[in-house]
Amino acid sequence: MSMQVARLYDFGDIRVELIPRPQPGPHDLLVRVTACGICSGDIMPWYIRRKAPLVLGHEPVGVVAEAGSAVRNFRPGERVFVHHHAPCFNCEACRRGEYVQCATWRASHIMPGGMAEYFLVSPTNQRDTIKLPDDVDDLDAVLVEPAACVIKSLRRSGLRAGESVLVIGLGIMGMMHVKLARHQGAGMIIGADLFEQRARRAEQIGADHGIVVAGDNLVEQVRDITGGAMADVVIVGPGTSRAIAQGIAAAGKAATVVQFTATPPEDEIVLRPHDLYFNETRLVPSYSCGPDETRQALELIQGGVLSAQELITHRFPLAQIHHAYEQAQKPDSLKVVVTF
Repeated sequence: MSMQVARLYDFGDIRVELIPRPQPGPHDLLVRVTACGICSGDIMPWYIRRKAPLVLGHEPVGVVAEAGSAVRNFRPGERVFVHHHAPCFNCEACRRGEYVQCATWRASHIMPGGMAEYFLVSPTNQRDTIKLPDDVDDLDAVLVEPAACVIKSLRRSGLRAGESVLVIGLGIMGMMHVKLARHQGAGMIIGADLFEQRARRAEQIGADHGIVVAGDNLVEQVRDITGGAMADVVIVGPGTSRAIAQGIAAAGKAATVVQFTATPPEDEIVLRPHDLYFNETRLVPSYSCGPDETRQALELIQGGVLSAQELITHRFPLAQIHHAYEQAQKPDSLKVVVTF
């Protein structure tokens, strides 16, 4: 039997193709996809081109269509979220809770990807496959993986109740940082973006201030709003060295700056160690998420802290995958989801 998939050959060159449906072995699951989100990384040209050609999609939700004879924890008909990476739980990185540094986590994947009518889940990936409760619908469940990345980011930031937060970049991940920082008891929250509509939207969902960045005025605006104190926690969403440098400049004394997105490998940044030292500025990367965060994300979604109604702005069928990816790059989009 065949199935449809969305395969990317180059940025902007996505084709719906027919390929054979995967056949599960005795230890595998076959999942029928019901919805899959478009990740912010999928619309970064340098990042996605290095992976091409590939079947897109790593934020899938679906229904178990078949379970191999040796599978004990899942059965056909169960709705699931599946993470595209899962750790071994046995290596030194896993013992430290640093799951993304686990070699098994890095090597694991779903076959052929989430933008497919069906995909295969190996025993390894079943370690971060979660059964979905009935009161969490498919669109809400699409938020599990991106929300888990935000949970990890805020954990690594060391955010404490009452601290001020600056979120640079107000796409879907920036908006979820605003929502979850507010939920965790942050003090003043400032959202910054190039687009007015996103700045205003951030204020609607919990930011105290939404500022529009033009040229180099980000630091000046943050200084005015905070009375010179600057931000205790800075989340840098854009994957550029310039944005990271602005984030460091907008950080207050003993602040933490989180690099949330990868930069192109050739990007470099000039830092003044003197300033970092005397300001005690921490620069902390946060890459992806692990099983602890996916489960926390589901709890927050089930509790109504994050919802598809508030964060998902566009839905497209698989046949319109080109339009879906074009829409995901527009400033009036937050989360774009492909439904099956």
